[in-house]
Amino acid sequence: MTSLEIISQDKQRMSVKIKGAPLQYANALRRICLNGVPVFAIDTVDVIDNSSVMSDEGVAHRLGLIPLKTDLKRFAEPSKCSCQSKSGCSNCRVMLVIDSGETDTTRTIYSSELSSEDDTVKAVSDKIPIVQLAPGQKLKVEAYARLGRGSDHAKWNSANVSVLTHTDKPDEYVLTLETTGALSPEQILVAGVDELESRLQEFKQTISELKA
Repeated sequence: MTSLEIISQDKQRMSVKIKGAPLQYANALRRICLNGVPVFAIDTVDVIDNSSVMSDEGVAHRLGLIPLKTDLKRFAEPSKCSCQSKSGCSNCRVMLVIDSGETDTTRTIYSSELSSEDDTVKAVSDKIPIVQLAPGQKLKVEAYARLGRGSDHAKWNSANVSVLTHTDKPDEYVLTLETTGALSPEQILVAGVDELESRLQEFKQTISELKA
């Protein structure tokens, strides 16, 4: 019987021992924990005013790579949301804005100035630099975040590290996870196990339909 045993755990990193699982299943869980668990990331940016030296595309790219706190219980992936709208709704999309105003001195815009319409979806750190403004420059953007998976783009990776190592015993492995901060390591692991189970059920169903 397959079992999981926690070896070590803190806010950023978690190691668990997987017993009684074939290598292909353990490795599938590793990959899902890395890029198969949905998290929030900024996907669309409307630049209203940008007089900085950085291009609009550069600002949008930096915003997209800022890890965002994620609540999987409150929000749905766009493809699974009942709205089925390209623009999204409050159940599958969150707007974040920056409005620096015109600066009098040279200063850096940090993620702390990224204001979210939902307090549960915000930057994991207030100290991520976005762009530097010189006197007289300003930045005003509206950004829209949605749930996605790292298999589509690395900005949606739920983990920075997901490593599987073999122990001296057969069918026994150690899985080590390090989160981006969007989810806790425990949330990533639980969601990863649920996702693996769902995919296996879908695969079994497909095989059954082929045999019918």
